Order: sequence, then structure tokens, then C-alpha cells
Amino acid sequence: MARISGVDIPDNKRGVISLTYIFGIGKASAAGILAEAGVDENKKVADWNDEESMKIRDIINNGYKIEGELKSEVQLNIKRLMDIGCYRGLRHRKGLPLRGQRTKNNARTRKGKRKTVANKKK
Repeated sequence: MARISGVDIPDNKRGVISLTYIFGIGKASAAGILAEAGVDENKKVADWNDEESMKIRDIINNGYKIEGELKSEVQLNIKRLMDIGCYRGLRHRKGLPLRGQRTKNNARTRKGKRKTVANKKK
């Protein structure tokens, strides 16, 4: 296991796929990082030498916001939306979908487990 910015990335996978294990790095940014470092995308992490892994570490540390820093920024953005009371902030507060989805039938991921409401007796 190679360790980059506090995350163990798997040795037995290609470099592009392994870098996506870091929160904040997807396939496109992983490919860009490897191109900038001059490492072949198809080369497995186990085959990287120390120089290559140091280059990749430096590129990620200097040019990308990842892991804890990125997660805290996302949480601050959500908190800001809730504080200003905009539509998206209210939907976050209520735990409902934000992006215009219907809530009559689905939206179970966001709403959680069903809460049964008892019928009124006649």
C-alpha cells in the first residue's frame, strides 16, 4: 500500500484508479496528476519508484484540495446555505431532495425510512 496524503491507495491497481481512492480526486484529475508527474497511467502503483511517488505527492499537496480540507469546505457551504435561508438551505435543513426531484413517491434516500401515519377512525 502506498500512502498519499493520509490515504492508503491499493498497490495492485493502475495509477489512475488508485488515485481515485483519495476524496476529491476523480478519474480526470488523476489522469492530469499522472501526466504532470510524467508517470504512465497504466503503470501499477507497486511499480512506481520513490521519485515518481514523491512527484505525485508534491503535485497533490500543492495543487489540490482533498480529504479533510475539502470535506470541511463542503460542510461550510451547506451551513452557509442554511444560514441565509435560501431554498436549498431549507431543503437541507428538512432533509428533503434539493434539486427539483419529486417527493410524492420516491426520495427515500434523502427522506429516510418510511414513517407510517395512522388513519383517522370513522
